[in-house]
Amino acid sequence: MRVLSACIAHETNTFSAVPTTLADFRHASPQPDPGDGTSFGGDAAIRQAFAGTHSMAGGFLDGANEQGLDLEMLLWTFATPGGIVLQEAYEYLRDLLLRRLRQAGPADGILLHLHGAMVSEEHEDVEGDLLTAVRQQIGPRTPLVVTTDLHANMTAAMATPADTIVGYDEYPHNDMYERGVEGARLLGDMLAGRLSPAMAYRQLPLITMPPKQCTIIEPMRSLLAFAHELEARPGIANVTLAMGFPFADIHDAGVSVLVTADSDRALAEATADEMAAAIWARRDDFTVRLTPVPEAIEYARTHEGLTVLADGSDNPGGGGPCDGTVVLQHLIEADMQDAVVAIIVDPDSAERAAQAGVGNNVSLMLGGKTDDRHGAPVPVTAYVRLISDGTFVEQGPMGRGVTAQLGRTAVLVVGGVEVVVTERRMQPLDAELLRSVGIEPTRRRLVALKSAVHFRSTYQDLAARIFDLDTPGVHRPDFAAYEYRRLRRPLYPLDDVSWPGAS
Repeated sequence: MRVLSACIAHETNTFSAVPTTLADFRHASPQPDPGDGTSFGGDAAIRQAFAGTHSMAGGFLDGANEQGLDLEMLLWTFATPGGIVLQEAYEYLRDLLLRRLRQAGPADGILLHLHGAMVSEEHEDVEGDLLTAVRQQIGPRTPLVVTTDLHANMTAAMATPADTIVGYDEYPHNDMYERGVEGARLLGDMLAGRLSPAMAYRQLPLITMPPKQCTIIEPMRSLLAFAHELEARPGIANVTLAMGFPFADIHDAGVSVLVTADSDRALAEATADEMAAAIWARRDDFTVRLTPVPEAIEYARTHEGLTVLADGSDNPGGGGPCDGTVVLQHLIEADMQDAVVAIIVDPDSAERAAQAGVGNNVSLMLGGKTDDRHGAPVPVTAYVRLISDGTFVEQGPMGRGVTAQLGRTAVLVVGGVEVVVTERRMQPLDAELLRSVGIEPTRRRLVALKSAVHFRSTYQDLAARIFDLDTPGVHRPDFAAYEYRRLRRPLYPLDDVSWPGAS
């Protein structure tokens, strides 16, 4: 059986002032596109980048092999989360995928990976538009299986063209590989006649913030366990909890449930109602408590073990610029020792540090250059401890084996604080990032990370204490920080809601 596969993905933060361009997608491709559509991935380049890795693409490849499917990878790009995607960038990628599908010829099935929260200038629901276009091209009978992020803002327009949608179970997304294998398995079952999918979609009047979407703490730990109980029932093929991305001001942002049953739509509908009711019953448990930065610093100063400060408001994994300086300024003013800040994206400072050279001092206005929402540039005279090319291989469960590239990277020492300064944005979710520049986190008293939850994939077992910080930014987990204009209402907890779907 011949299967065609592709990925066009982006998590769009509509509150970010920095648009996402085609160049951002090119940088995220295993094989950069020269602009004529002749590369931008392609089967050989994608396999070289992801074969044997603990990633979605790695899961697709292994899952297809297990199912005896002849898988051809057409296109793969997952741009770093950021502001609204320029329309011309989305249309280029959409048209490129459709063209490659046509050129590839007849296929027995299609396996796509999308994020589920991509917004362009003209489309609030990019995935709905893309899946509709793919379905129109491949016809009504070709099986179409889609995998998505846990933060998908799921819509009816996404659910309608797809035969089944499989979302990540876990946050941190430690199960990307497993969900890729599952997607390929479900497609294989469809092609072999073992599965006739009937999918039910439920959208709750509920929106939640990332820290409490984490599946290793409550309430999500119990809700995920219940989803797995439902999946174990006869006739249920998949239960997906799409917890939504609240930093997208679109009509459909928020929590949804998808259930796929074998042939039995009534069973899918009843199970979706059961899962949705369980989430709704825990709606008050999604409240986030943020800790003032001085309080967290003082805790680290007076307690043994590693303290991790999660600066989720400037999380590049959710569209933050990753050059915020609020935490750095507090650490300097507190004269904190044995502290690390990772990362501050500042290409100019990284270049000037390289020019100064290792072992020398350099005077900089560090960070705070993207906007005025994440802190002002900090004047520092820093010791240049290390310069690197920023390349390392991820070792944590989210992307084990994938090569990460931060560009020119400098480790600067300001008083008792080591600052990792990079050329490119990347969420510092893997402790290997610090180890690759000579910093062993377990030998530091405090590590401040530009991350909301994904850092827990490697730091949960390293840290004695973790704080979600009260800092400003476009990824601040606080509904009061945002003026929603397009979001459907009423929606809990923004409004008082009585939901008949919970009965």
